[in-house]
Amino acid sequence: MSGGPGASAEDLQVVAPFWLDRPDEEVLDIAAEARRSGFETIWIGEMATFDAFALATAVGLRAPGLRLKIGPLAVGVRSPVALALGLSSVATLTGARADLALGASSPVIVSGWHDRPWARLAQRTLETVQALRPILAGERADFDGEQVHVHGFRLRSPLKDARITVAAYGPAMTRVAATAADEVVLNLVTPEHVARVSAVVEQQARARGRVPPAIAVWVSVALEPGEATLSQLAAQIAAYLAPPGYGEGFIELGFEELVGSARSGTRRSELAAEVPVELLRALCAIGSLKEIVARLSEYRAAGASSVGVVPATAEDPGGRRVLEALGGRAG
Repeated sequence: MSGGPGASAEDLQVVAPFWLDRPDEEVLDIAAEARRSGFETIWIGEMATFDAFALATAVGLRAPGLRLKIGPLAVGVRSPVALALGLSSVATLTGARADLALGASSPVIVSGWHDRPWARLAQRTLETVQALRPILAGERADFDGEQVHVHGFRLRSPLKDARITVAAYGPAMTRVAATAADEVVLNLVTPEHVARVSAVVEQQARARGRVPPAIAVWVSVALEPGEATLSQLAAQIAAYLAPPGYGEGFIELGFEELVGSARSGTRRSELAAEVPVELLRALCAIGSLKEIVARLSEYRAAGASSVGVVPATAEDPGGRRVLEALGGRAG
């Protein structure tokens, strides 16, 4: 799969989107289209629709042959054993290669939805990764950290080649990613932000005597978007204006007033109406195929080893047009 000349098969991946204005089951059509268009990997996160492991199993059965990258999942919600069982279940039931991504998520999800403490998530992430490594390798769990404790469990179907990705938004999670992850994933960022994080991750990883983890970035894409698609993209950004880390990123781009409004409790629909096209263009790849490819290339040039495209579907059901267009550039 290629986003342009000279790219390798894993450069361009697909991210299953969570669009408020689309049917929940559309993700299965997106997965089928991704496979048909020649993509090799799909990311499957978790929001307010499906359990991520259940959805990944459905995707693996609907679109066999896709590599499944599950997450980023909120690290404060599941134990290392629950994460290992979920990942192993998906791999065993589908026959697919399955990898795991973890992130801090947000206070709304961790504390509000799941009644789990929103505290020291960076330390919990580090310890969860450290506890998971031997479990996925098939060893009996024996780990005591400050936040994570697990003993006696052994995975029946080990996943010795499974990779662990960490979502790095903010200095603490970036340090964790540099210290323990196989890959770092960034979302809703500019190429300039990717370059800065890439440099920090490399410096911190090498200081710890390890090979720097790869950098992945998620970028929403829309081919020749109309008003409905622009509204869809704006609604997505509106949902991320308030959470820690993301909000600071938008402030850095000059949208402090918008973030302040979100954090003061303004309704998401009202916020979406205020999201300017300039912000969409700063964080997404939209326009003609040539413009999309050029924008994705900027992320690669900034240090991203892979780009996960999030297909807008308001006017492109299943992401068929944009995935077919990008997939058609393979080779």
